Amino acid sequence: MATVCSLQFPKPFGLRNAKQTSSTSFPHTHANPQNPSSKVGQSLTLETPGSCVFSNSTAISALVGAGFALTLVGPAFAAELPLVGSTMGLSEPVNALSLPTWAVHVSSVAEWATAMVLVWQYGEKSGYESWKGLSWGMVPLLGGAFCACTWHFFYNSESLEVLVALQSALTVIGNMTMCVAAYRIYKSSKESSENL
Repeated sequence: MATVCSLQFPKPFGLRNAKQTSSTSFPHTHANPQNPSSKVGQSLTLETPGSCVFSNSTAISALVGAGFALTLVGPAFAAELPLVGSTMGLSEPVNALSLPTWAVHVSSVAEWATAMVLVWQYGEKSGYESWKGLSWGMVPLLGGAFCACTWHFFYNSESLEVLVALQSALTVIGNMTMCVAAYRIYKSSKESSENL
């Protein structure tokens, strides 16, 4: 017999005064063996912010405008800026990354780090410790991302090509650790369903 179960997450910092929330639930068919307080039939609620996120039209306009500006500007190098390029005599090599490309690199690293934190919190709150292993398995891939950003920051310098090899090694290691972590989650889930 399936029962209703969902999770509760606190409201994000910027939405503390939000009045509307929507609730999502999903079937829960077995107790969590790693969390003794969890029982079959226990009902939790997943609350997500409602339309209150879109109530601040100024913030939405600013985000959309910044997105368009970054995508339509094209390559923007220090040498092309009127004041900096002419007065300071700065010039960047041809292989320098554009501002939109840097935005993608930095946001990807930030998203990955955020995903690691969320996976860890899910492991803590749900009582499934194997999910924390997935968060640890994501660490080598984050290191590889830092290697790539560092190499690009120094204009792909030949003296730092060791970072390219290190990024490759961390990617392979990260893929293996993620695979092991996913298997541990599968094994833990299978064991908990057999204990019913």
